[in-house]
Amino acid sequence: MVLLMGYVHLNPSDVNEFTADVQAVVSSTRAEKGCLFYAFTLEDARAGRMLTVQRWQDQESLTAHVERHESAPFLKKWGNRMRMDILKYDISNERSFME
Repeated sequence: MVLLMGYVHLNPSDVNEFTADVQAVVSSTRAEKGCLFYAFTLEDARAGRMLTVQRWQDQESLTAHVERHESAPFLKKWGNRMRMDILKYDISNERSFME
């Protein structure tokens, strides 16, 4: 399993537009093969900071997500307008929080 977690930094004036654009792709992304969890949330509008948490079945699923044709317009529009501070973790021992 692959976990991505971190921040997307934007110009604060772009937050509403980015939020609308990302929400437009959330449901289709969640339906992708290998997507276990996918979320973006506004953490600090004044700072232009969004938090993302994503869980993917494997690297192949994540790669397919990034390469799918629906991702291209989003990445083209926002690629130069955002700074990503997102880390990727390989998870091999998933268990319940209370275990």
